[in-house]
Amino acid sequence: MSEKSPPIPRLNVPLNALRAFEAAGRHVSIKKAAGELGVTPSAVSHQVRQLEDSLGVDLLRRIGSRLELTEAGGKLLPGLSSGFREIASSVAETTGERKSGPLRLSMLATFAVHWLSPRLAEYPFDRAGFELLISTSQTAVDLSAGAADAGIRHGSGSWPGLKADLLFEESVTLFAAPSLIGGRDPRAVVARANLFLSQHRVRNWDEWNGSLPDGPVSPANVTMVDSAGLGLRAAIDGVGITLAGREIARTDVTAGRLVPLFEHATPGSGGYWLVYPDPLARDRRIQNLRDWILREVASRP
Repeated sequence: MSEKSPPIPRLNVPLNALRAFEAAGRHVSIKKAAGELGVTPSAVSHQVRQLEDSLGVDLLRRIGSRLELTEAGGKLLPGLSSGFREIASSVAETTGERKSGPLRLSMLATFAVHWLSPRLAEYPFDRAGFELLISTSQTAVDLSAGAADAGIRHGSGSWPGLKADLLFEESVTLFAAPSLIGGRDPRAVVARANLFLSQHRVRNWDEWNGSLPDGPVSPANVTMVDSAGLGLRAAIDGVGITLAGREIARTDVTAGRLVPLFEHATPGSGGYWLVYPDPLARDRRIQNLRDWILREVASRP
């Protein structure tokens, strides 16, 4: 009779906080950790502080502009790095063997509603190997841990452990419903409008407005929202204007639901990418989705 394995001790600290510290400690950089995890630097800092509060010790300290590990952080980091590598390896082996069932595809709701959904009529759902299970999330799910098989992400295209195929780069400008414009001068429209601005678009707005020919514009009000999709919805409903990617808004513009207020556009914060773990790169379902979505981009960007 085989001896039972001892129970795994209960973890009394948040797993996400451990991941955030491990990435920040390994890179010795909050910004690089945020890029790897697909979250904001402030989210990484919050998770690290939460872990420090739970453990009652400082793990990272800032000396001027430089970040360094404390003695406690240096002791904790190697075990965490080793543990997460083991987890990633086990998950990779498991996901690498998932050759049947629907492909689990995760993405931002904005992309799903305004770019993907209008094109799904052309997707061959009835063909073997093309089945999809689509989910949306405001934050990037952990593909390396098996939370999904593939995703659509917005950013620079650099995510360790993930393959990334560029769908399109993004450029941003102001949009409004035709009913809100009513033949008036765009600057007059902005001056009387409520700007629904995604909290992720603040820098884009500053760059766009700061480089607007003939000087910047000043909306009557600015309402911060948690997603570009909510801003687009508000603009489509005629209750305000929004700064959004021209590529994401193109279907709504073509359908006459939105109109760009200015010809002026500036680069967004990266592009949209199809991403998937290295072990799934040869998965037929990934290849089927990749081929279809790249054809859609080429034919209807």
